[in-house]
Amino acid sequence: MGPGRDIVLIVDDDVVNLTVAKNALVQKFGVFTAPSGIKMFQLLEKIKPALILLDIEMPDMDGYEIISRLKNSAQTSGIPVIFLTAKNDPTSEVKGLDLGAVDYILKPFSQELLAKRVELHILFEAQKQALKRYTSALEGEVNRKTQTVLELQGAILKTVAELVECRDSVTGGHIERTQNYLTILVELMLEHGVYIEELQSWDTNLFVLSSQLHDVGKISIRDDILMKPGKLTEEEFEEMKKHTIFGMDIIDRVKENTTDNHFLVYAKALAGSHHEKWNGKGYPFGLEGSEIPLSGRMMAIADVYDALTNVRPYKKAFSHENSVEIMAGDKGIHFDPLLIDIFLAHEKEFKKIATDKNYQSSEHASRASADGLDNTFKVVANILDVRSGVESGHIERMKHYLTVFINALLECELFKDEVSSWNIDVFLISAQLHDIGKISVSDSLLNKPGKLTPDEYEDVKAHTDFGVKIVTYLREKIDDESLLHHAEALAGSHHEKWDGTGYPLGLKGREIPLQGRIMAIVDVYDALTSNRPHRKMIAQQESADIIKDLRGTHFDPDLVDVFLECELSFRTR
Repeated sequence: MGPGRDIVLIVDDDVVNLTVAKNALVQKFGVFTAPSGIKMFQLLEKIKPALILLDIEMPDMDGYEIISRLKNSAQTSGIPVIFLTAKNDPTSEVKGLDLGAVDYILKPFSQELLAKRVELHILFEAQKQALKRYTSALEGEVNRKTQTVLELQGAILKTVAELVECRDSVTGGHIERTQNYLTILVELMLEHGVYIEELQSWDTNLFVLSSQLHDVGKISIRDDILMKPGKLTEEEFEEMKKHTIFGMDIIDRVKENTTDNHFLVYAKALAGSHHEKWNGKGYPFGLEGSEIPLSGRMMAIADVYDALTNVRPYKKAFSHENSVEIMAGDKGIHFDPLLIDIFLAHEKEFKKIATDKNYQSSEHASRASADGLDNTFKVVANILDVRSGVESGHIERMKHYLTVFINALLECELFKDEVSSWNIDVFLISAQLHDIGKISVSDSLLNKPGKLTPDEYEDVKAHTDFGVKIVTYLREKIDDESLLHHAEALAGSHHEKWDGTGYPLGLKGREIPLQGRIMAIVDVYDALTSNRPHRKMIAQQESADIIKDLRGTHFDPDLVDVFLECELSFRTR
């Protein structure tokens, strides 16, 4: 028997049939024969055939019993079986096929036909196994890519939340701790059967992911209120309370500008209700008891416990024991009685998270389901727009402009080689992060109606460096850096100028990455044609003329020429 040949096992109690079949196949295959089912099973302990030719009518054990045993064994169920039989009736054939046979060959048979049928079935089986291996490998790659995207989404949302914390002077780790508190609370509620019917209808992973945005509305609160070391005045407290409404508005705006926004399904309720109180004396709506969404009642416990046990601008950290005592006193007043009872019964588990610096979030990991990376970036971009007073629709306009511009560049000899090497979808998604660094700039500067002072302008310019740092941080969190391939260049270079007078590095000409030179034109065009806090919009033709006048000083002259050729398409959306 030659090496590497497929093995065919022939099972028949007639020696003549065995000989004829073996002679038909021996030139192409390694052939083994067995006169009975018992001998066949003994052989199968030593060989693994690619196919079995099986007679039906045999003493002791017929072909039907043999194939049934083959198909019921994990070791042999995948071996294709062809019945080689003199039984020529539809009932017998259907029975054999129902039991798992792949074909019927009638006796007497042509040797050439037998060899061809066996060859085709072995080839088909090999292709089927190859496809299975390919599919398995593809699923593994898809799962790896999906996991990378999910990790990036989590990192982005966490970054946004932590930047809100920085403005609020909140102790680092608040977001991670509250996520862990909520994860434990969900597990304990299910264990105790508290609100179990509602909880079982949730995607708890999305709930925990969404909780990172519970205080996103604070991004619209003035710094002097957020960071005030003493007690707020009545007017200041009323302003602070608006962060719940701002948060709901931001999430609504995100939802309006994204198609697949189910990963924010819990975010609005969390943002709007985590300061409501069980007795109806909370804000913003004065909801009472079970009128308050369950997610908000849960977040209230996690948020208050973390606030009590950590330093805030207006207070020192309380001990775990004092914090638990304070919260126990608010049972039925601030907190849902059933939820606070669970917290009190398991307060040591919360203490572990609050005090153990080595506590790893993976112990209670939260994972998003299949969320679009594009939509995650839109969350960030919409938050920035809200803070900067940018008109609704900015993200979709920018995407349209860039798509038109990129398509035009692909037709241009000067740029098509570099642009065609890009993953355009990734570029368009990354473009939404070009101004992510503005999250570090105070509202007073972002929304100042008049001209900035030199010092103020320097603070605003720092958003490019900060944006690069954020993107670098995100890239460290994932294995597949290609997802952020363009983001760093876009964030760091879209304010550079062709003549070298831009910032942050004063790059000149083609020292500026092409991504940044493209974004510079599109960003300025959208800024000119939209309302801003410091001025009203300018007509599109006049805006195009301004960009033309800045050809060779602010902008790459060749890119301006392409822009002017396709600018009319910018106006049709």
